[in-house]
Amino acid sequence: MKLQEILFSQGFGTRRICSGLVQQGFVAVAGVVCTEPAAEFVADNLHFTVQDVAWQYHEKAYLMLYKPAGYECSQKPSTYPSIYTLLPAPIRQRGGGAAAGVQAVGRLDQDTTGLLLLSDDGKFIHRMSSPKHHVPKVYDVTAKHAVDDKQLQKLLAGVVLDDDPKPVRAAACAQTGELQLSLTLTEGKYHQVKRMIAAVGNRVDALHRSRIGGLALPADLRPGEWRWLTVQDMVAISTARPLTA
Repeated sequence: MKLQEILFSQGFGTRRICSGLVQQGFVAVAGVVCTEPAAEFVADNLHFTVQDVAWQYHEKAYLMLYKPAGYECSQKPSTYPSIYTLLPAPIRQRGGGAAAGVQAVGRLDQDTTGLLLLSDDGKFIHRMSSPKHHVPKVYDVTAKHAVDDKQLQKLLAGVVLDDDPKPVRAAACAQTGELQLSLTLTEGKYHQVKRMIAAVGNRVDALHRSRIGGLALPADLRPGEWRWLTVQDMVAISTARPLTA
């Protein structure tokens, strides 16, 4: 694959811009500066630097982000900054065209924190988002009022939300503190956790997503930080067994 095409596919700009980066000596492969845009390389797992920043070729992007509070999961936010501003420009521009860059796999409210997946693989996004696939997502809830067993039982039995006569049930639910509970869902409706907690007579004061499938938010990932998903992470995401945090 031509070096110019590799850079273009990884989001470093138009083909003309990528060609210019190479010609000006800003790109090195295996520590050797390459000034020929048409130079051929095996793209898979290729390591290179662009303006002294290390990169690795990825045919598709699969990322995790620790979403902090105060960010919207939108390309065109209305009030708060977009989570996409937390990512490097090449990640946001991967592939070029109208649908360039990665997309969030589902959304978290601006005041909700925790694990967020992003990808430019449409099939992956659909598989992770569709309620048909029952991918469990674990939320750590801090409620305004004390949590009791009656509330937990209602969440497990199912509550009716305003826009859907069919009861919505938690896949798992456990009290973790006087005001805290762990709630596992396998679908994602608008403000679902907040509305479910309200339906049992309580209110959400803080909400944090700690797990998707079998993938837990890493302890060493700080709010606002992101990283590529490993092969092990991808396997863990597809593991639907862990239903509690």
